[in-house]
Amino acid sequence: MKVISFEVKVGIFILIGFILLFIMIFSIGEVYLFKPGYHVKVTFNFANGIAMNAPVRLAGIEVGEVEDIRIYYDTNEERTKVELSAWIKRDISIEEDANAVINTLGLLGEKYLEIFPGKSKRFLTSDSVLVGIDPVSTENMTMELKKLLDTLIDVAEGIKRGEGTVGRLFTDDSLYQNLEEFTADIKKNPWKLMHRSKDKIQREED
Repeated sequence: MKVISFEVKVGIFILIGFILLFIMIFSIGEVYLFKPGYHVKVTFNFANGIAMNAPVRLAGIEVGEVEDIRIYYDTNEERTKVELSAWIKRDISIEEDANAVINTLGLLGEKYLEIFPGKSKRFLTSDSVLVGIDPVSTENMTMELKKLLDTLIDVAEGIKRGEGTVGRLFTDDSLYQNLEEFTADIKKNPWKLMHRSKDKIQREED
């Protein structure tokens, strides 16, 4: 019987140690190298800063992660698009009509892929493609808010200059005085309202 040398034993021991260390590192880092699952692709026109290894959530529960991000030119739509490759746990089923968006944890938190369940009886399989709903960029929101603010400023300036009915009401003393006199007259002679209503009914009957 051949005796194994001391050096060979030490080498086997070191090799086993490296294998165990390798498994521990990937397990602690939550790398899905040894976990069964499948991949789906999600396309967007605007990725809003999402990065690789970003979480994937289905109905608010983490079910995977973004493994790859690819930018490409879509010849059918004639525009540049972004494709996310997402790893999904094997026991998770996603409906074909599910909606996917890029969301943010809090106001300035981490970007992640959020999938909202659909109602279809058919489910995505490996390498299925899901068309995502494009997020609204912060720049566009800022521009829209600026336009709204500019409009409000223009309206306020117009009122100050007495433009429009509201502007004249605020700046024309005669309109305000006439309105005040009309209100006071109605308070003293409420029967005038009844009289006008009867006249209106008579005209409608005629």
